[in-house]
Amino acid sequence: MTSLTEQSIAASRLPGRGRPARKSAYKKIRRHWQLYAVIALPMIYLITFKYVPMAGILIAFKDYNVVQGIWGSPWAGFKYFNQFFESPNFWLYINNTLGISLYGLAVGFPAPILLALALNEVRNGLFKKSVQLVTYAPYFISTVIMVSILILTLSPNVGIVSKLFQWMGVENTNFMGMPGLFKSIYVWSDVWQYTGYGAIIYIAALAGVNPELYESAKVDGASRIQKIVNIDIPSLIPVTTILLILNLGNVMKLGFEKVYLMQNPLNLQTSEVISTYVYKVGLLSSSFSFSTAIGFFNSVINLILLVSVNYLARRLSSTSLW
Repeated sequence: MTSLTEQSIAASRLPGRGRPARKSAYKKIRRHWQLYAVIALPMIYLITFKYVPMAGILIAFKDYNVVQGIWGSPWAGFKYFNQFFESPNFWLYINNTLGISLYGLAVGFPAPILLALALNEVRNGLFKKSVQLVTYAPYFISTVIMVSILILTLSPNVGIVSKLFQWMGVENTNFMGMPGLFKSIYVWSDVWQYTGYGAIIYIAALAGVNPELYESAKVDGASRIQKIVNIDIPSLIPVTTILLILNLGNVMKLGFEKVYLMQNPLNLQTSEVISTYVYKVGLLSSSFSFSTAIGFFNSVINLILLVSVNYLARRLSSTSLW
């Protein structure tokens, strides 16, 4: 005797059984076509500018020639990967890239959280909005303007910092030319520029905390520090975990523009990172295969880090990307 499950499976395979489901899906699309239209635009953007160009990864494994094109160029195997790995300054570029990225993560990641926690305790609405405006405004400064501000501020001749040091009896110092200060200047200027913008998502998360928790804590006589530790911080853990995973997945993806604009012959020892090396050696010399190989190497490392950190987050907590 055939079971009910087997009968239903057999019935679903009959001609015309799949049509009602397709009609139902089509009706849903017609009913909510505005939402699908909104989703379609970013999907088209992602497919056109993110996924289609992935075919260009083949250049990393070929002796690419513009005349012959991607498909007509001869295969080179791992030639350009080995060229990068055997470069005498390979570890210098890796150390500089990781050093700046991890330094920025250690300093820049907690800063928006601390700002959000502090603003959440402010009861004066005008003061709170003023602080938000002042801290958020630097985000709109372009990279070129930001580096220009740094150069002028730290200039040994006309810089405000140099003038202050002169007033204190210290001789002029070229801060931008000191290799040991490059990472700190880069990271702390980023903290100043992006902390206010990064705090927005944490402020939004704190706004969603149940007010009854604060009332219960107040009845129990909890101090502000105890409220922050036992209510605010636990409510931020899911958002913090997701953002930390995303940030760790981009450790090797250090911004090119700011580093390149801040570089000079004096600080090149600590400022030369993978992205600037690719630009100088790969693109300026028209070695497209070499630059693509390094970019592919960067992407693979970032993917491994993203998957590994997400796995650890899923094992240690209930929050993860997937």
